[in-house]
Order: sequence, then C-alpha cells, then structure tokens
Amino acid sequence: MRILLVEDDPAQLEPLHAALMQAGHIVDGLEDGEEAQWLLEKKEYDLLILDWMLPKVSGLSLCRQYRSLGKTAPVLMLTAKDATPDKVVGLDAGADDYLVKPTDLIELLARVRALGRRSPVLQKDILCIGDLQLHLDSLSLARGEANIQLSTREFQLVEYFFRHPGQVLSRDRIEQALWEWGAEPESNAVTTLVKRLRQRLQVLDAADWIETVYGMGYRLNPAHVPS
Repeated sequence: MRILLVEDDPAQLEPLHAALMQAGHIVDGLEDGEEAQWLLEKKEYDLLILDWMLPKVSGLSLCRQYRSLGKTAPVLMLTAKDATPDKVVGLDAGADDYLVKPTDLIELLARVRALGRRSPVLQKDILCIGDLQLHLDSLSLARGEANIQLSTREFQLVEYFFRHPGQVLSRDRIEQALWEWGAEPESNAVTTLVKRLRQRLQVLDAADWIETVYGMGYRLNPAHVPS
C-alpha cells in the first residue's frame, strides 16, 4: 500500500515510518498538516494515518477535507484523546479507526492490515500471476516448491508488476510509484533494481518473466504466464 503518514513529532514519526516500510508499504512521512493538505491534492493513497493535533492544519481537518473531495481510502487517526466524545468527533469527521498515543507498533501494523482488507483491490493476502505467488504478509515469492524472500524494495516492485499485469511500466512511473515523496533516486535506480530482481527470480526459473520493452520500460511478460 501507499500510505500518507502525518505526525509532527519526529521521535514518533521515525519509528512509525520505519515499521511501515519494513512491512513492505510505501510511506510518505510528513510533519506538517499544511504540507499534507497540498500533497493530498497531488497524489493518491491507499491509507492515511493522521495525527489529530498537527501544526497549521489538524489531522481532523485533513480528514474532513479529504472526505469532502469524495476520497474513500481508509483514515486511521492517532490521538491522545481517548474520551468517547472525542472518538465520536473523529469518526463523524470520516475516520475509519483510531489509535491512542503512544502508539504500539504491533497494534498499528495489525490495524493497517485490517483497514487494507476493506479495499477489494488490497484485501487478498496472496497475489497470483500464472503459477507465481506473491505473499504480501511475508514479502516472499513462490513458484511450486521454491520460495524466495524479497527485500522491501524488491517486494514493492514485484507487487507493482502484479497489480499492473501486462502493462508496460516506464522508469519514471516506477520511480513515482515506489519512491517516497521528496526522495531522489539515482538515475539508474530502477535499472539496478530490475537487474537485482531478475537475479533473485532465477531461483524460481522466472527471471525472464520481467521483459524489457526497449525505449519504454518493463512489464511482467504475459508470454510466460499460462492462460
């Protein structure tokens, strides 16, 4: 999933960001509600995690504005407000769930998985293309009896291919999909990542499933996917 995480305390933002990234998510982490407001107009997200109290624009206001635009991605509020009236205000603003701070990382990841399953696009724990299986919970790829463990970035690229089967994906498109907001990958980052992934796929006898379409980009090659 691509997640927008907004938390104004760096001491809390950094471990949350790291835990979500380690779980395979692509996370844009911000400390400012106004910057988040601008970014929500530019990018699409699968999940928003918003601190209630933010400078300039509160998480509650962000949630209300997001829902007013007709956006339906789940919203998880992080808040020190644990009284029932406060919870009602958050839910009425359009939040789907909340966590009381300080945030427990294990519970956060469980809530994220639960909210992700509400989306028909994201609800599966295993994605399949032909006889190739991508296990979202373990960041692993399997074919028959063979299995490989993927790094976070390798997993993100494979998942992106799986969610766009047969499509030619340009390097720019892959960069925008996989790298966090504000990150500046090296010019050959995608090429290097694809090369590394092909080497890993040799264990599954599937290295040639990723096809280079010269001058355009890469795609999961349908010629190698059984009909």
